Amino acid sequence: MATAFIGFGGNIGDRVAACEAALARLAASDGVRLAALSDLFRSDPVGIVDQPWFVNGVAEVETTLAPIDLLNRLIEIEAEMGRVRLVKNGPRIIDLDLLLYGDTRLAETTLTLPHPRMLERHFVLVPLLQLAPHGRHPVSGEPFVAALARLPGDGGVRPLLPLPAEVRR
Repeated sequence: MATAFIGFGGNIGDRVAACEAALARLAASDGVRLAALSDLFRSDPVGIVDQPWFVNGVAEVETTLAPIDLLNRLIEIEAEMGRVRLVKNGPRIIDLDLLLYGDTRLAETTLTLPHPRMLERHFVLVPLLQLAPHGRHPVSGEPFVAALARLPGDGGVRPLLPLPAEVRR
């Protein structure tokens, strides 16, 4: 059993409902158990800034799936929910990113672990710190709290709401 952290979010339609639906699909997946969920946060878009704001959070899962199989399941959930990848960093109904898979370090064409941009994103680090307040990046050893402190500004990340209890289980 491995522990993995998954970033989730979206900015099209009912953002909270989309996050809840994605998490429900993830929880129903063979070989995956939701262990903990961060609160939800409102965040400004990154890259293409002329688009709606996002709802973001992080899920901690315990899994028997290999990293690539977990990534493939995340991509399946996005497709099941109607995600279409037209523009990089563009609007999306749901986005599921495999951030960490234990201390695994991987650099392949389809998967890089830890996620290569996780230390650059307020919308990842703020909810991740709720789940792993003493966590460190597996490659650099940098504490997540230090990575967040060195980022400029706040990324427009604001508390939105806790997920409902029935989703957090």
